[in-house]
Amino acid sequence: MASFFNRFKAKGEAVAAPAPPVVALELSGPVLAETLAALLSSCDADGGIERYVEAVKFKTALFQDAFKDGGDGLTAENFLKLCMFMPTVRRRIGDYVEPDKYPDLLAAMKTLFGSGDINARITAFQNRFPKDKKHRWVKDLATEILHNTDPELYPLMHRWVWDRKANSGVIREVWHGNVDDVTLDVPDEYETFLKLREELSGYLTENGIYADVLVYVDLLCAQIYAGYIAAQGGLYLKADFSSTQEPIVFTRRLLGLDGVAAKSSLDIPPSVIEGEAKAVQSILRLNGSL
Repeated sequence: MASFFNRFKAKGEAVAAPAPPVVALELSGPVLAETLAALLSSCDADGGIERYVEAVKFKTALFQDAFKDGGDGLTAENFLKLCMFMPTVRRRIGDYVEPDKYPDLLAAMKTLFGSGDINARITAFQNRFPKDKKHRWVKDLATEILHNTDPELYPLMHRWVWDRKANSGVIREVWHGNVDDVTLDVPDEYETFLKLREELSGYLTENGIYADVLVYVDLLCAQIYAGYIAAQGGLYLKADFSSTQEPIVFTRRLLGLDGVAAKSSLDIPPSVIEGEAKAVQSILRLNGSL
């Protein structure tokens, strides 16, 4: 399973590389079963999970268009349009897209596509910004860019998937057994997220999902943490998740699928950013705009 889903690009060719065996995750089968059932049921009300899969693919295509040359030529205006799809970034990044700061931001983003250790690249990116609570979104920006430009190489690595310092995230919510008074000794590094994707991919295929498995992994992760947010009354990241709603609403927000309706009107052009024209209906339909 690992060799199928975890592929790395070397010299323009895809080669199989299993997730490091040192990472061990104790995931709860019953929690996964309950969450998958809830995801499928909730999506039915919005026209079926296929609409969500289409929307995630649309978002990925936008990022791939924008960063197809490593970010060369990406304007602040078009980058802001991408921010609509990054819920933990879009409300906090404003100062860095101002004319005097955006060149430095763009230069920093370009470094994410360099060679070498992935964890080191993300850390180096974070080191370009102040290390305080107001800049916790910086890691999410890095992981959003990496994941959305190459979801096969880079799994979801956002803080809401796992934040070791906060001892919170998807991994905690799906951990086997009672973890109320337990601090999980699980690193929030690339290898952990890769292992999580491997485990969830295997679970999904065992339950009859064979197409678009990586997209389903993202949806399942978001649904897992959305359940936690809903149970907490939307207290997590108040600025982004501030009301009591059904988990599927938070699922959309965590994946940035609420961005177009939240920031745009039905007059939005066929191409959200410069590049290949793509219809936005897949996003708008989910947010009640069509």
